[in-house]
Amino acid sequence: MEKLGFFLGIFAAIFSIVVPLVLSRTLPFNSEISVLDVSSSLSRTQDLFSLNPQNVLSSKHEVHHRRPAVSTDGSALSFQLHSRLSVRGSSEKDYNTLTLARLARDSARVRAIQTRLDLASLGIKKADLTPLESEFGEEKLEGPVISGTSQGSGEYFCRVGIGHPSTQAYMVLDTGSDVNWVQCAPCADCYQQADPIYDPGLSSSFTPLTCETQQCQSLDVSECRNGTCLYEVSYGDGSYTVGDFVTETITFGGSAAVDNVAIGCGHNNEGLFVGAAGLIGLGGGRLSFPSQINASSFSYCLVDRDSDSASTLEFNSAAPPDAVTAPLVRNSKLDTFYYVDITGISVAGDLLSIPPSTFEMNDNGSGGVIVDSGTAVTRLQTEAYNSMRDAFRKGTKELPTAASVALFDTCYDLSSRKSVEVPTVSFHFSNGKALSLPAKNYIIPVDSSGTFCFAFAPTASALGIIGNVQQQGTRVSYDLANSLIGFSPNKC
Repeated sequence: MEKLGFFLGIFAAIFSIVVPLVLSRTLPFNSEISVLDVSSSLSRTQDLFSLNPQNVLSSKHEVHHRRPAVSTDGSALSFQLHSRLSVRGSSEKDYNTLTLARLARDSARVRAIQTRLDLASLGIKKADLTPLESEFGEEKLEGPVISGTSQGSGEYFCRVGIGHPSTQAYMVLDTGSDVNWVQCAPCADCYQQADPIYDPGLSSSFTPLTCETQQCQSLDVSECRNGTCLYEVSYGDGSYTVGDFVTETITFGGSAAVDNVAIGCGHNNEGLFVGAAGLIGLGGGRLSFPSQINASSFSYCLVDRDSDSASTLEFNSAAPPDAVTAPLVRNSKLDTFYYVDITGISVAGDLLSIPPSTFEMNDNGSGGVIVDSGTAVTRLQTEAYNSMRDAFRKGTKELPTAASVALFDTCYDLSSRKSVEVPTVSFHFSNGKALSLPAKNYIIPVDSSGTFCFAFAPTASALGIIGNVQQQGTRVSYDLANSLIGFSPNKC
């Protein structure tokens, strides 16, 4: 019996050591350490250049007959969501070049968002800005120099039908925009898209809006021509869309049709929209799609942007019961963006000494932290970023370092590793809850050779942005009725 007790004691001691180690790998969200699968990440960077965007579509010329219309009374709606690469492929020669192109687009978008909010906090309206004239036939339409976001950084597309009968098209998904629009025939100037240009002459549900309508009056920039409404939306990188403001029927794949959605019919469009036929605005303004259908909630799950898998964008569906929720805050100066009430950040379980006021919105509408589907890399105020980065570096001293890449100043050479353990990074919210990020959402490859970087960046702006790299693989739910935002990892 003494021998049996001795062996049981040894077994118990070994078990107490081994089991926590196993759990730290299988349950990284509940530990101070997260495991990054280096081999899997590198494999995706190599495989993506063999993706065939044609495989995403059953037919690029599909035309659907009308499905039953739904009212805007809270009915559930859902449609497919695809990564940019799965739709249009890549023209870059390698993954490093692709990364640099993504980061350049991302920087342009962030500058545009920051400028737009800076102007709003100063009480400067678009009508106060020096106009930018754009040709539209013989008419001229005035628009602002600065507006919205740079659509060049749109990384996620949704598949919708437009008109009756509906013509399928890819549209950029954007929580930072309100105006929906699509390229329309006849084109004065249209960029190349994946699908045929939508022809309103073939749709029985196409209806121009008059200048007196509430939809026309809600536009930031509009003008009348023969009693009908013209719109223009211009973006921070010089891109723009100009055309007729109309109502149309929008159809969701495998779902139903929504009638009388206000949408821009763009005859003159230019910029880095690459492949998409237009844009679905998910912002909080009156003209956004959620506002027009009176949605009480919407959610999306952003799949890995280096894969050809798809997920869904859903309206009026309940958030997963295990979602980490946080207060959803709105800006009285500009209603487009969705703010999350962050109070702190922890690294490896240690809450950093960052004043909560760093993340707060000021009375004039500046500052705060928004959740944005179109920005790739999360931006934090410089002092907050430096504190987080230094703590992360302290926990990765054993990893071989590499030279900085573009806006990333903390990079590693993981070419000889199959997996690595890194400190867990978590966001803390004002309601006491915390969201722990998986390692793949903040240590990302920047080439196919094994260089990985810490995927956050500093900003001199008071505005923080949670980008889509940190949202990948997570269902993000916007509960508009209860002013909550939810995060549900691994719910794609």
